[in-house]
Amino acid sequence: MENGAKTWNFWGKNEEAPSRTNIRGILMKIMGSVDKDDPRPTVPLGHGDPSPFPSFRTTTVAEDAIVDAVRSAKFNSYPPTSGLFPARRAIADYLSRDLPYTLSQDEVFLTIGCIQAIDITLTVLACPGANILLPRPCFPYYDAHAAFLNLEVRYFDLNPEKGWEVDIESLEAIADENTVAMVIINPGNPCGSVYTHQHLKKIAETARKLGIMVIADEVYHHLTFGTNPFVPMGVFGSIVPVITVGSISKRWLVPGWRLGWIVTNDPNGILRKSGVVERIIGRLSMTPDPPTFIQGAVPQILEKTGEDFFTKTIDILREVASICYDRIIEIPCITCPHKPEGSMFVMVKLDPSLLEDINDDMDFCLKLAIEESVIVLPGMAVGMTNWLRITFAVEPSALEDGFGRIKAFCQRHAKKQ
Repeated sequence: MENGAKTWNFWGKNEEAPSRTNIRGILMKIMGSVDKDDPRPTVPLGHGDPSPFPSFRTTTVAEDAIVDAVRSAKFNSYPPTSGLFPARRAIADYLSRDLPYTLSQDEVFLTIGCIQAIDITLTVLACPGANILLPRPCFPYYDAHAAFLNLEVRYFDLNPEKGWEVDIESLEAIADENTVAMVIINPGNPCGSVYTHQHLKKIAETARKLGIMVIADEVYHHLTFGTNPFVPMGVFGSIVPVITVGSISKRWLVPGWRLGWIVTNDPNGILRKSGVVERIIGRLSMTPDPPTFIQGAVPQILEKTGEDFFTKTIDILREVASICYDRIIEIPCITCPHKPEGSMFVMVKLDPSLLEDINDDMDFCLKLAIEESVIVLPGMAVGMTNWLRITFAVEPSALEDGFGRIKAFCQRHAKKQ
């Protein structure tokens, strides 16, 4: 206490503000660096929300379903803890199309987007001494929320030269008797990878050997445009218990609607017998619910959306992914080890040694925003220093413009030979 000033017990207890360690916080910092006097439009290649762009508008089926739900006056009340029965039944039927068994609505729990699904899943697994295995690179919310829960995180490597496949040896090396789960993100954020049936089966068999469950983040399910089709991890639920987290956000291009789910893919009933399901329900009872009218619209959205809408989305993603990959090749200081096959992202390696006045990936992104009004996410946000995560889910013309500016920036900062 100085000069009689009161000392507060909470002062300085938080070592690092959460906004500095998540994607939104980092992007806010970078966007804050954009020159307000630049007459050019800012090109947002840093986040996974393409919905503002005309090419990525959702289907009218989904819009009509929301209107119908609101006007019905049937969905103005609080929903049940696990979600409305018809919505859970519709999601179970929808996901069962890709599985060798049929899900029950009792295995589906509705959440406020996939973020809350991650939140609840990690919370029910957190206990003193427990650890969880995350891929590197990884969607950073897992790391951030695990830190809040005092849940130890250990990282296994993904191999960029093999389509960002899991390095099974590094996975086995970090697990011990206190490991409770591993996370697989497929299709990959931030890598744009899509795993084969064979590789996913090997992951399942490894998890079984280690005695841990698999948390399958499939928020980008079916957003694939390469040679590998999407295979849900739940296909291997008879080998190892799988908790799938997902949402309508990405496939239907409506991230602001915040409708997600937790699904227990567990034909052997291990998650129920071990009390995990009971803890999920208990945690849901203490958290907010997705809006009831959104839940009310889910059956109509899932059952009536035509394949033509999905095909259109895949076609535009394939087009912009190819533009992205081709433009990266033209820029010497960044390299792409694997052409994206799914999701909306690609990871590229930055070589700061080829550039003047660029120290690392964060420095690159800040100066790029200042000089060119282009927003890119530094790799440090996803656990990979001197890498960049680039979002290609924007209008093709905007993507061409953005890469033109990135190329000009890199040429301007290139070291003189």
